[in-house]
Amino acid sequence: MSRLLGPLADVLGRWGAGFWSYADPRTEHLPMSRSPLPVLAIVGAYLYFSLSYGPRFMKNRQPFKLERVMLVYNAVQVVWCAYLVEECLRVGWGGTYNWICEPVNTAKTPRSLQAAQVCYQFLLLKIVDLLDTVFMILRKNARQVSFLHVYHHSLMVFVGWLCVKVAPGEHHTFLGFVNLIVHTIMYSYYFYSLLNPDAKSAQWKRYITLIQFVQFFLIGAHEIISLFHPDCDVIRPFTFGIIVQSAFMTALFKDFYHKAYGQGRNKKEKLNS
Repeated sequence: MSRLLGPLADVLGRWGAGFWSYADPRTEHLPMSRSPLPVLAIVGAYLYFSLSYGPRFMKNRQPFKLERVMLVYNAVQVVWCAYLVEECLRVGWGGTYNWICEPVNTAKTPRSLQAAQVCYQFLLLKIVDLLDTVFMILRKNARQVSFLHVYHHSLMVFVGWLCVKVAPGEHHTFLGFVNLIVHTIMYSYYFYSLLNPDAKSAQWKRYITLIQFVQFFLIGAHEIISLFHPDCDVIRPFTFGIIVQSAFMTALFKDFYHKAYGQGRNKKEKLNS
């Protein structure tokens, strides 16, 4: 066993050291950017609350009424996401960046530093997103706290941190740009449905799920395109990681969509009607 684990640990160590060499000088001074430990602690606390403490805390309690809190929360999300979409367009994706290949540029130019700040705000926003699950548990909507939900929220915090650490700008930030557009739409719907409960419908929820499904397809396709340009100076480990995770998330959302809105669900609803 030691003969097998020794070389494997050596390979992983070399790969990790090589990946760490991509640390970007534009963000090394920002809080949480140097070490993954703060983010690991945040995600660890989130998982503990979501999977253990939260359900036990609410077991013998009535659901909290958080409509007003969530109304403010969703409004903040819409404004914050929309603002970052506008910033993404301004610093690059509105015309300056090449959509096929935008090489990583670590030079501390005014525009690249602005892009780094946008990435850092994206990380902070993904941490705030964890409150989605907290609200679900406090309202005793345990059915919504699925593996897909918890995995996606945890993953996006790590993605945000990696973006800040190794790629706070240029090609790989397409992931955050698309995610922010989707979340602007999603939280706008949540905000509106709280103001107008009659607006809630399975049809709208289906559209939201389809948009999220398309999101990961576009993100994966964008990274795959860069592989056809060997001279494109992007971070290849990041490229392959995004492709693999996009494929995995696409599969998860496809499975969720089929279970929630597929033929089996429709048949069950007809039998119960």
